[in-house]
Amino acid sequence: MAKDSITLIDNRTGKSYEAAIFYGTYPEYGAAVGAVDLRQLKASEDDFGLMSYDPAFMNTASCQSRITFVDGDKGILRYRGYTIEELAEKSTYLETAYLILYGELPTKAELDQWKHDITFHTILHENIKKFMDGFHHDAHPMGMLVSTVAALSTFYPDAKLIFDAESRKKQTCRLVGKMPTLAAFAYRHSLGMPYAYPDNDLSYTGNFLNMLFKMTEVKYQPDPILEKALDVLFILHADHEQNCSTNAMRSVGSSQADPYCSVAAAAAALYGPLHGGANEAVLKMLSEIGSKGKVPEFIKKVKAGEGRLMGFGHRVYKNYDPRAKIIKQVADQVFEITGRNALLDIALELERIALEDEYFIKRKLYPNVDFYSGIIYQAMGFPVEMFPVLFAIPRTSGWIAQWEEMLLDPEQKISRPRQVYLGPDKRSYLGMEQREASAGEPSPTKPRKAA
Repeated sequence: MAKDSITLIDNRTGKSYEAAIFYGTYPEYGAAVGAVDLRQLKASEDDFGLMSYDPAFMNTASCQSRITFVDGDKGILRYRGYTIEELAEKSTYLETAYLILYGELPTKAELDQWKHDITFHTILHENIKKFMDGFHHDAHPMGMLVSTVAALSTFYPDAKLIFDAESRKKQTCRLVGKMPTLAAFAYRHSLGMPYAYPDNDLSYTGNFLNMLFKMTEVKYQPDPILEKALDVLFILHADHEQNCSTNAMRSVGSSQADPYCSVAAAAAALYGPLHGGANEAVLKMLSEIGSKGKVPEFIKKVKAGEGRLMGFGHRVYKNYDPRAKIIKQVADQVFEITGRNALLDIALELERIALEDEYFIKRKLYPNVDFYSGIIYQAMGFPVEMFPVLFAIPRTSGWIAQWEEMLLDPEQKISRPRQVYLGPDKRSYLGMEQREASAGEPSPTKPRKAA
């Protein structure tokens, strides 16, 4: 009779061991065995036992989650079971954030209360403004965001009550409410402009646009099409399973750090060009191509290994990123208001050729979410330095949901990966004279000096 287990044979000893297999919601998308089960395999009694070696978590599940499901081969993304296509069409960002955080779509009363709670927490403490004023005028907005989010920890010491459900809810409202304000203030600071305060009559994204772009008008009225476009972009970026920043959120949170410090760590991970800065790299690539007619020449160079096709391919998606399809539709609506971005024609031609070329098809390189998002952000008036900030605002709800899930999971402990040690064996301490005398000798930790 078949069993949900595997048998492991240690060829060093000839012994066999059994390890249980467990499954997620979709068994066809992979099963798992407990890494600790490998500890059974020992060459001798005093052996530590076998470990799994998996740099960058290429094939390691670090948690069990009920938040986001991604099927990279089929191009599927769902939040709590709802497809990203349906949420982008029918939902709002705040409604989607509630779904991600609390597991279900809100009733009207719940949504009204949620909007009220978020709106109530958009204002910043005046000392946070003073803190931001201390940054140099050309400080990167993302660096300012990371720093000020961490600083919020000192303003709200009750955030350390992480096992108090009411405290967690309050910090959630504060973070989701204040992130657009922090982002907008960082942007205004970089321009030397006075801060524009929140307008609680506006929607979440409408208020963000107000704080970014309000000038001398008494009442800022955001363009409804741009407001909706930004809302859709926020929905698309709200969560994306166990990516680099989410892993950072969970890892730092596992030490029982408060949510502000944990979000700051996640935002710092997002700051990296391989994560939150990818759409900036797409814009740079399109600008370097220069014109639609030069796309075939660029494609030829990429295939020859002389360049990189930015915005194509994904660590998870081996099909067309579903978010990219939605963004492509949003782009048309945005350009009706802002005018057509000159880079769009280059992007469309690049996509057309790449999707018909066997070289890219074989390697499953399809457009991802970064391919079109940067073009839209640029058309809406955002400088490239703001792109990772625009990513961080909506991702805050996903980070917090992942953090709380980790916190309440009885199987989770403080993150502490194992290592495979490759350094020298035990050595005796050498005095300075001995070190000087042996300076030219080969060392297990440094190469021999060139003759």
